[in-house]
Amino acid sequence: MAGTARAFPEGRLVYGMQLPVQSQSPLYAEPWEASAGAEDLAEVARAADRAGFAYVATCDHVAIPRRLAGAMGAVWYDPVAVLAFLAGITERVRLLSHVAVVGLRHPLVTAKQYATVDRLSGGRLVLGVGAGHVREEFEAVGADFGGRGALLDESMDALRAALGPQEYPVFEGERFAFRDLAQLPRPVQERVPVWVGGSSPAAVRRAALRGDGWLPQGDPRDRLPAQIARIRALREAAGAA
Repeated sequence: MAGTARAFPEGRLVYGMQLPVQSQSPLYAEPWEASAGAEDLAEVARAADRAGFAYVATCDHVAIPRRLAGAMGAVWYDPVAVLAFLAGITERVRLLSHVAVVGLRHPLVTAKQYATVDRLSGGRLVLGVGAGHVREEFEAVGADFGGRGALLDESMDALRAALGPQEYPVFEGERFAFRDLAQLPRPVQERVPVWVGGSSPAAVRRAALRGDGWLPQGDPRDRLPAQIARIRALREAAGAA
């Protein structure tokens, strides 16, 4: 049964984890995951919940092209389905998409899915978003791979509106526009946290200026202080700190 969301305490170190089983890249998957299933995934999530982890996270890929299957693996569970499953079997741990490639879907579709997860979990969603890197996925769904950075920026703006408090959200952008379309249920949280994934200069800037948090990608530990300082400086310069 879902419980009340646990806030992230300011100034305090907390731990979260990317869950096993739900994504099985050869870069990090353990041999036991190949034959694991829903109960194994559930037990790890329950253990994290009991141990006081801040969040558990799931990945997002629609389809892996043959040319990348050897390096990335082919097992990638749908993140919304996994987070909804976990919402019903955990009580306090936050549920993070790490990360949702939101450019692959219309913002109203993404908002409907993740607002439902937030509602089912009692307000425990953290929406992690990223630009994506697999050209074939974008081409398969008719999305703009070459313009994925600008696509992500506009998608984030549209999601802020669509996940906000209004039953009839309003947004006008270059790619997306909507009004007079009811979206219920609304999220439990008044403001769903949006964390930006990636460590490129563009991703770091996006995290600073558009996000509520940052999800580094492949940074060695000794590089993190400089990246965090950069984010703080950008936020201060924009008056967002």
